[in-house]
Amino acid sequence: MSVLIAGSAAFAQESMLKPESPLPSLPTVDQILDKYVAAVGGREAIEKITSREVRGTYEISAVGLIGAMTMLQKAPDKTLSELDIPGFGTVKSGFDGNILWSQNPAAGVVEASGGELAAAKREAEFYQELKFRDMFKKLLVTGRRQTNGKDAYAVEATPEEGKAETYFFDADTGLLVRHDTERDRGQAAAMSESYYEDYRDIDGVKVPHTIRIVNPGMTIVMKFSEVINNVDIDDSKFAKPAAQ
Repeated sequence: MSVLIAGSAAFAQESMLKPESPLPSLPTVDQILDKYVAAVGGREAIEKITSREVRGTYEISAVGLIGAMTMLQKAPDKTLSELDIPGFGTVKSGFDGNILWSQNPAAGVVEASGGELAAAKREAEFYQELKFRDMFKKLLVTGRRQTNGKDAYAVEATPEEGKAETYFFDADTGLLVRHDTERDRGQAAAMSESYYEDYRDIDGVKVPHTIRIVNPGMTIVMKFSEVINNVDIDDSKFAKPAAQ
């Protein structure tokens, strides 16, 4: 015990003689976002792309499910995703710029509203890299944290409607590597963590080819095998289907 006390006293004395080095200052929101835009490819390259088609697979290992997936995106704010679920059928979800809808063999066509709709509007923004300052009323750098074994700057983003979200940007590359959200699920709220990995250059713009979505009790892994930019997509693809 006396050795421990003596050692502690010596450490305390040394600490007083040698003050701790100050922590490195954090970059500003503007510095982080500007570096992100540059890391993706730069404003000019980003704005040259007006639509995107993505094909690949998704896997939910907890239930042994693997299927094909397709996603369509069109500027400024239209999205459509289709999942082929073996033994169940095709599940679709879309946003036409105003209406958020989903369709599956069990529930038919369902339209969303409230916070879910507000979040969909932000997520459908085709030029998210360039629009962060417009998408949120408040952006705050909250620290430097480890994610996937690498340092990342955490930016808390508060929207006009809905709960604050956190975006993580790799401290070295500047790329977005994680996005944490809290969504209402019925009468309860559930956290969701999305991880963006395996960035590849497509037409001068870096696109993640693996996205891991970690929800309570379930992880969904999406892997993209084909990413095609500037495809011709008719707006009718995103429209809410007629109820059957």
